Amino acid sequence: MKASTFATLAGLLLVGLPGIGRANDADRVPVAGVRFVDAAPEGPSAEERVLEIRRRIQAVLVYPTRARSDAFEGIALVRFDIEPDGTPRDVVVHRSSGRPSLDRAALRAVAASAPLPWVYGLLEVPVRFALEPRQ
Repeated sequence: MKASTFATLAGLLLVGLPGIGRANDADRVPVAGVRFVDAAPEGPSAEERVLEIRRRIQAVLVYPTRARSDAFEGIALVRFDIEPDGTPRDVVVHRSSGRPSLDRAALRAVAASAPLPWVYGLLEVPVRFALEPRQ
């Protein structure tokens, strides 16, 4: 194997090691024909995407009329994952609000909020039903 080929392969392998793939440009040894790219995609962080998911769910949430008139409040914790196209999948109530009508409304809100930003893995998202806005 030629020395330049070996250097190219070694550089590509090192990108995947912890602490190496995010080196500063000044720390990188130039290798002819190789462009180093961080493994993390550009765009919002996972935390920012989860906050956006929560915002979208709350934005489409429809408070059940009877629950509102009876002054029912609560938080339903829904669990689901997201398909690459933004569709929520396997949506279930992980922890009930204590009111079936609120739990059903939380499930409908998750479905209605699609497409969602993609995040890897299961999410647990609280869906808040409150008659007064949070301060």
